[in-house]
Amino acid sequence: MRILIAEDETIIRLDLRDLLERSGHEVAGEARDGEEAVALARELEPDLAIMDVKMPRLDGIEAAKRILDDRPMPIVLLTAYDQEELVARAVEAGVFGYLVKPFREQDLVPAIETARARHAELAAVREEAESLADALAARKAIERAKGLLMEKESLTEAEAFDRLRRASQVSGRPLKVIAEAVVDTLGGE
Repeated sequence: MRILIAEDETIIRLDLRDLLERSGHEVAGEARDGEEAVALARELEPDLAIMDVKMPRLDGIEAAKRILDDRPMPIVLLTAYDQEELVARAVEAGVFGYLVKPFREQDLVPAIETARARHAELAAVREEAESLADALAARKAIERAKGLLMEKESLTEAEAFDRLRRASQVSGRPLKVIAEAVVDTLGGE
């Protein structure tokens, strides 16, 4: 996995690089402040980012928010502080993991894996929600088209649906497209 490290303290950044590489990950890039982290995330498109909360120019939470606005990805925040306010801000920003320094390899690797898993779950839920929204929109268009055909052409519900289905088969277009065309044609009268 390609990981972006954003940490202003050189020693910790080098330590992170070493831990990540020993655990089989590739360090895609290293940032010394939040602005650089946002720029590198756009440029390098890493699979995951590990970011310190307290960094110059732009703190890690705000940087995470900007990165996530550009492209959803798992982010793990590192901090020497375990204040509830910081944790709440991190959750609100959409980060997937939070580690308090000093951390060990046995803390870091599970945090990365958990963040990846949570991100994958969220992506699957978003995809399913989009699919359901599309199916609902199609169903509404089909129901509206059936209703218009029933009203305008004195058809039964089964006949109206059969007409839509046959038009879809003959034209090779999805049923939703046919239904929308019927609604556009008959709905404006």
